[in-house]
Amino acid sequence: MERLSNTKEKHQRRWKKIDFPNRKVDLFLFISFFARRYYAYSTYAGGTAMNWTNIALLIQLFFGIIIGLYFLNLLKSQRTQKISIDKEARKEMEQLRKMRSISLTEPLAEKVRPKTFDDIVGQEDGIKALKAALCGPNPQHVIIYGPPGVGKTAAARLVLEEAKKNPLSPFRKDAVFVELDATTARFDERGIADPLIGSVHDPIYQGAGAMGQAGIPQPKQGAVTNAHGGVLFIDEIGELHPIQMNKLLKVLEDRKVFFESAYYSEENPNIPNHIHDIFQNGLPADFRLVGATTRTPNEIPPAIRSRCMEVFFRELEQEEIAQIVKKAAEKVNLPIEEQAVHELAMYARNGREAVNTLQIAAGIVISEKRSKILRQDIEWVIQSSQLSPRYEKKVGQEAKIGLVNGLAVYGPNSGALLEIEVAVLPTKEKGTINMTGIVEEEQIGGQGKSIRRKSMARGSIENVVTVLRSLGVPADQYDIHVNFPGGVPIDGPSAGVAMAVGIYSAIYHLPIDPTMAMTGEIGVHGNVKPVGGIFPKVKAAKQAGAKTVIIPRENMQSILRQVTGIEIVPVDHIGDVLSFLFHEHVRSVPMRHHLPKTERM
Repeated sequence: MERLSNTKEKHQRRWKKIDFPNRKVDLFLFISFFARRYYAYSTYAGGTAMNWTNIALLIQLFFGIIIGLYFLNLLKSQRTQKISIDKEARKEMEQLRKMRSISLTEPLAEKVRPKTFDDIVGQEDGIKALKAALCGPNPQHVIIYGPPGVGKTAAARLVLEEAKKNPLSPFRKDAVFVELDATTARFDERGIADPLIGSVHDPIYQGAGAMGQAGIPQPKQGAVTNAHGGVLFIDEIGELHPIQMNKLLKVLEDRKVFFESAYYSEENPNIPNHIHDIFQNGLPADFRLVGATTRTPNEIPPAIRSRCMEVFFRELEQEEIAQIVKKAAEKVNLPIEEQAVHELAMYARNGREAVNTLQIAAGIVISEKRSKILRQDIEWVIQSSQLSPRYEKKVGQEAKIGLVNGLAVYGPNSGALLEIEVAVLPTKEKGTINMTGIVEEEQIGGQGKSIRRKSMARGSIENVVTVLRSLGVPADQYDIHVNFPGGVPIDGPSAGVAMAVGIYSAIYHLPIDPTMAMTGEIGVHGNVKPVGGIFPKVKAAKQAGAKTVIIPRENMQSILRQVTGIEIVPVDHIGDVLSFLFHEHVRSVPMRHHLPKTERM
C-alpha cells in the first residue's frame, strides 16, 4: 500500500512539472504527450485496469481544445483586421479633411454663370419657347439646339425653378433636376451597369452581399428614375449610344422602367416584396426630358425628335459678346478699354470663349501689376491662342458687275451674307459651266444604306441656265464661272436667285446695287420656290448693312416684321427679280403684269 502511494505521488510530481508548449510546438505532439501522461496517471490512479470513461473524457478534451484554439485565433484575426481597418479609415478621413481644407479661387466662368434668365444674353426667343414648353400645365419634352457656350445648360437649369412658380404646373416644390452627360454615360451591354436607364445586379456580380449569397437579383435605379417628378437634363444628347436612345424612347412612352433577370422568379419566397414589385410593375420614371446638343436636327434620330419640342439657341452677335465681356470684367474688378472689348468681340464666337480669353488677359495684367486691361493684352491672347476672326461679311460700297449678295444659313439657326462672283467669257462653241467653292458631291447615309448625289448648288445652276435661256438670255453662248469665296464649302439650292442675277449682270454688263441681298430656289420654269432659314437670313442681311432683301413670296411671314430697318421684297418668278433690279435695262425678259410689292420692315 505504501509502495502504491509513493508511485502515485511520484507521477503527480511529474505531472506538475509539465509545461504547456508554446505556439511553435506542433499541436499533435502536445496532444500525444498529454495523452500518454494522462494514461499513465489514470493507470496508477485507478489500478492496472484501463478506465474507458477517462479515455472518452480525454477525446472530448482533445476536440474541445482544437475548437477553442480555432475560435480564439479567428477572434484575434478579426480583431486585428478591425484595428487595421479603423486605422486605415482614420488615415483616409484625415486625408479627406486636409483635401477639403484646400480650395482654389472660383473660376471666372463660374462667377459669370447666369443666375436668372435675364443674365442669358441674346436668347430671348429660345427662352420664350423653353418657358412655353415646360412652364405650363402640360409640360413637354424639349431638345435645345445651339452652338456651344450660348446658354443652353444655364437655361435648362433655370427653367425648372421658373416652372415651380406657376401654380398650374405639375412640378412640385421639391421636384428634382438631374443632370447627365451623354458623352460619359457609357453602359455595359450585359446590363451590369447603365447610369441612364438603370440595371440589375445579378447574384454573380454582387460579391459577398447578403442578397448575392441568397441568390436574389438586386435592381439599381438610373437617372430616369432619379428624375421622377422632375426634369432630366441630358447634355450632348446627340452623342447617346443608339441602344441607350432606343431604351430612352421606351421609357418616355411608358413612363416606367422594366427590368429582366434570369435569377428572378415570381415563386421565390426569399425575394423581398419590393423587388417583386419592381420586376412586376417597374420603377417609376415620369419626368420631362430636356436635351441639349450642338448637332443639327437632321443628325438627331427622328424618333426622339417626334417626341420633343425643338428649341433653337442662336450664335451670339458681336454686340452681345461685348456685353458679356463687360460683365466679366466687372467680376474681376478690372476696367477694360472699349477697343479691347471690340477686339475680343471680333474673335470670340461664344460667351464661354470670351470669358476664358478675358481671364487670361486679366492674369497678364495682374502679373504685371497694372490696373486696366488694354487692347494689346487681348491681341496677345488672341495671337497665342491662334483664334480666327468671326466671319461677318459686310456689303460693299460700290456697285459691280457680276458681284451679288446671296444669303446662307449655317448651324441650327445662324444666317450669313454670302458674296457670289460671276464671270462670263463668250465662246463660239457650246458654253461650259464652272463652279468653285461648293460641295462637289454629297453622301447621305442611314438605315444601313448610303446614297451619293451631285451637289445641290451645281444642280441649281443648271436650272438657272435653263430658265435664262427660256427668257431669251444667251447663257449657252458663254463660258460661265461662278465662285463662292470664303474657304467654306457651300451647298444648297437657295442661291439660285443670286446666281441668276449674277449671270444676267455679267452677260449684259449691268452693275448690281451692293445694298441688295437675295435668296430663293429657282425651278426649271422660273418660279422662285421657298427656302429654309428665312428669318436668320433676313437678320444677317440687315446686320451686314443691306437695305433691301429679296425673298420668295411663300416665305413671307409676319415674324419678319421684327426685323426693322430693311426693305423686304417678296417675289414669285425670276422675271420679277430681274425687272425689279434692272427695270431700266431689261433685255429679252418678258415683263410681267406688275412689279413685286415691297414691304418695309
